[in-house]
Amino acid sequence: MSKYKCVIFDCDGVLIDSETIAVGTMVDMANDLGANIEKEGAVSQFKGKSFSSCMDTISQLIGKPLPETFEADYRVKSFEAFKQHIKPIEGIKEVVQSLKVPFCTASSGPENKIRLNLGLTGLLPFFENNIFSCYTIKKWKPDPGVFLWAAETMGFKPSECVVVEDSLSGVRAAKNGGFDVFGFTAHDYNNELEAEATKTFSSMSELLEMI
Repeated sequence: MSKYKCVIFDCDGVLIDSETIAVGTMVDMANDLGANIEKEGAVSQFKGKSFSSCMDTISQLIGKPLPETFEADYRVKSFEAFKQHIKPIEGIKEVVQSLKVPFCTASSGPENKIRLNLGLTGLLPFFENNIFSCYTIKKWKPDPGVFLWAAETMGFKPSECVVVEDSLSGVRAAKNGGFDVFGFTAHDYNNELEAEATKTFSSMSELLEMI
């Protein structure tokens, strides 16, 4: 019998292997403006951050405000890159096919991005009606708002849920909301999650036993 009655998955880096693509697109655009960000290490620098905080960082690096169209241009370019390169996280399809409890995804990305990438990777049918975006409630991790909203909508208390996250801000958001949180460490380049997550795991094949 599972300890948990509901599983709340982060999306980027947990369901879909999108972060290298997304950050790569953003860094290319930033460097065109003179930011001089090295791609190596950029994922760990920007991972799990709200897009507005990433824009603030780039603005500071170039010493001036970003163009007003920066985010809109980024969405167009990143969506095209996703269509060419996006893949599901290895083993995640088997996990969601095997889960015996309700589950959903709660992401910092806008809902159209979540739906695009879940659709491209064949995961959308599993999450169709259970997608929660920080953009909807205008609260971003490490604020726990998106996880609390997801849990309440799914019909469960935080203590009845487990969150699956791959970023430090996501782990802290879950903890701030009173959730247990499992940290997926496959891309935990700075070994940040083990000290803060309830448990950690490095392969999706481990996750079902943990739940």
